[in-house]
Amino acid sequence: MTLPLMPKATAVWLIDKTALTFTQIAEFCGMHPLEVQAIADGEVAQGIVGYDPVANSQVTLAEIRRCEADPEARLKLLPTSLPQPKRLKGARYTPVAKRNDRPDGIAYLLRNYPQLTDAQVGKLMGTTKETIEKVRNRSHWNSANIKPRDPVILGLCTQTDLHNMVSAANERLVREGHAVPALPTPETDEAA
Repeated sequence: MTLPLMPKATAVWLIDKTALTFTQIAEFCGMHPLEVQAIADGEVAQGIVGYDPVANSQVTLAEIRRCEADPEARLKLLPTSLPQPKRLKGARYTPVAKRNDRPDGIAYLLRNYPQLTDAQVGKLMGTTKETIEKVRNRSHWNSANIKPRDPVILGLCTQTDLHNMVSAANERLVREGHAVPALPTPETDEAA
């Protein structure tokens, strides 16, 4: 659910200016009802100036009045005309703790998904073509310790991203007239 802009300040305004229940305010602002009650008691959010959601086109006054009349009703946020942020494409930041797992994930992708191009593997794993080539040729500085492991389980990419990338690679192979390799199954993973 999308939350209003500045939820605590919005909660302060709703507490001061409306007769909504703590539960209604909490659900609208994405807070716990006890936190809203603490704001009302003055224990939390002292000095926060209320943010008017009506004046800022986040909710209508008619919607507030409707919810004041029915304690079971819930406020609905107005749709915004602002563009929604999109997930950035390209390389992702890999935490230092997971960087040593990256060659294992690359080896897994090279072994189980040969249809993926180096560019696709690099995009999934957030690495360079040079590193992929070193893992492939076993010339990586740590090649003796590289064990192919699923990058999804390692947390280096999501299952959705992997599936989308493999689907795109399979479509490319079909367009070029090549046979599409069979997807690995848990039985073939254990045998390899």
